[in-house]
Amino acid sequence: MSSFSSEERSAPFTLEYRVFLKNEKGQYISPFHDIPIYADKDVFHMVVEVPRWSNAKMEIATKDPLNPIKQDVKKGKLRYVANLFPYKGYIWNYGAIPQTWEDPGHSDKHTGCCGDNDPIDVCEIGSKVCARGEIIRVKVLGILAMIDEGETDWKVIAINVDDPDAANYNDINDVKRLKPGYLEATVDWFRRYKVPDGKPENQFAFNAEFKDKDFAVDIIKSTHDYWRALVTKKTDGKGISCMNTTVSESPFQCDPDAAKAIVDALPPPCESACTIPTDVDKWFHHQKN
Repeated sequence: MSSFSSEERSAPFTLEYRVFLKNEKGQYISPFHDIPIYADKDVFHMVVEVPRWSNAKMEIATKDPLNPIKQDVKKGKLRYVANLFPYKGYIWNYGAIPQTWEDPGHSDKHTGCCGDNDPIDVCEIGSKVCARGEIIRVKVLGILAMIDEGETDWKVIAINVDDPDAANYNDINDVKRLKPGYLEATVDWFRRYKVPDGKPENQFAFNAEFKDKDFAVDIIKSTHDYWRALVTKKTDGKGISCMNTTVSESPFQCDPDAAKAIVDALPPPCESACTIPTDVDKWFHHQKN
């Protein structure tokens, strides 16, 4: 079982909504900086931002102190991803690997594009629908190199180690064999998910082919190195909050009381639920080019 827990502030689907992470002592921590990248040998931690089948685009708030999860905002409006026929919302549990960062000042040698300034993204393909803010342990299986509006935006494919079938998945070819069509759907989803918002299709490096586990782990390790440079102030994060409670070599480390004060200053958890706008349930039929 995970030794981490989460706490919500304000109501979901509002601009004020936040999910804060806590350690086993109930102290507030940053899911970006304070959760170790490794859960075990060859097993990574994953912060679940978006449960499968849901639409609200939740993400680690890299610029906010303690980096809570909040809903992305574009032009003052809360962001939802469209249901793109035949999909419903996100088609995996979606999230990020902590202690990683895609450096926007570094041009990726594989894609020729700079990083997207966020922790590395993960698509978890197990059978359970995870909860927002849940910390799970995953086996990395492969990776897709998406180019999102000119930025490198790696998508790691992984499976929850607690999935009943996890033992059968050890590399990207196991996904091709055991979940036929899923990887093709993943490329299709990422290619077209912004089209209903009037954006162009996304592009991919490597002819949109998935790279294997070893390649994926190498990429993750490189983003871990960029994160370490960020959190130790060797790289200027330009507005990213590096406040943390555990990284001993970081000048941004603070004590648990300082972390608590940040959360205590916010509105309490909210009983009244806000509803998702009805147009989020629309289904978009988009002709492939």
